[in-house]
Amino acid sequence: MDNVVASRLQSIQFGEVQRYKNIAIVPLLARDGAFQYRTLGEALATTDILITEVSAAGAVPELLVINRGKTAVLLIDGEELAGAKQNRVLNTSILLKELSETRIPVSCTEQGRWSYASPSFNESGNVMAQKARAMKSRSVSQSLETSASFLSNQGEVWNEISELSAKACCYSPTSAMNDVFKAREVDLRCCAEIFQCIPGQIGLLAFTNNRPAGFDLISLSSAYAAIHPKLIRSYALESLLEAPGQERLQGDFVALAKTFQDQVVAANENRFPSVGCGFDYRYRGEALAGAALVHADEVIHSAFFQLETSWPSHATKMASLRNRRRY
Repeated sequence: MDNVVASRLQSIQFGEVQRYKNIAIVPLLARDGAFQYRTLGEALATTDILITEVSAAGAVPELLVINRGKTAVLLIDGEELAGAKQNRVLNTSILLKELSETRIPVSCTEQGRWSYASPSFNESGNVMAQKARAMKSRSVSQSLETSASFLSNQGEVWNEISELSAKACCYSPTSAMNDVFKAREVDLRCCAEIFQCIPGQIGLLAFTNNRPAGFDLISLSSAYAAIHPKLIRSYALESLLEAPGQERLQGDFVALAKTFQDQVVAANENRFPSVGCGFDYRYRGEALAGAALVHADEVIHSAFFQLETSWPSHATKMASLRNRRRY
């Protein structure tokens, strides 16, 4: 593993475990990085950033972002953009350069709409549900390995959203992931009150039914605080839908967190040029997928997920690539 990434991961300290139903959250604590940027929400609150379709006709796997500001902007993997011709999520974390125009790779999270709801995009307030996000991270890594592109397996994304909707007993006229989050808003607000961001927190590691689900780590505590509510929703939604009748959290979650941390550090690594600033590092391990955005010798954002299924064979990867190209 790259020294910058390994050093950052090994510098993490674990905060006091927070628990609710079948969910355990371990706050991740570390020093702030030096490189400064704004989050998507902070940038969209000004007129400095504009996100639109790439043209009037649009293209499902790409959007256009114009950053008129003099500060870099961080978009994180799985962050959902709402509006325009259909809702999308980021396929990877991107650090937009100041005063730039960038085409960003995305996946559709609203299969049943292809018509303008608004001229441009805003944030939906969600990061993609954890299981679907993990599968998408894996498929994007496969695409980078086989074709050096940040394409996802769009069919797999739609299947995951369909399963999520079924678990939530949620009907959406456009098969929108955002509608599932809205249907569980009461439960998610309760989670937001329990799993609050603490001083110095720069990430979280989530457990579902005593098993690691994944973690996110951001270089600035101020940026993490802005994104924390979205990440809680992402991990909590999937977990709550899988809650057994009688939830019982048990075990030493800090020890389990350290074990998962060791698995991450031991994962195989590939490096690719990022869409924006820096480099996109991709990781695979046994039932593990992850990525880290590195710029200016800092890990700006990293996310690692425990997979429910192993990495596919070469033949399956080639079939998945053909499916991605169809979309």
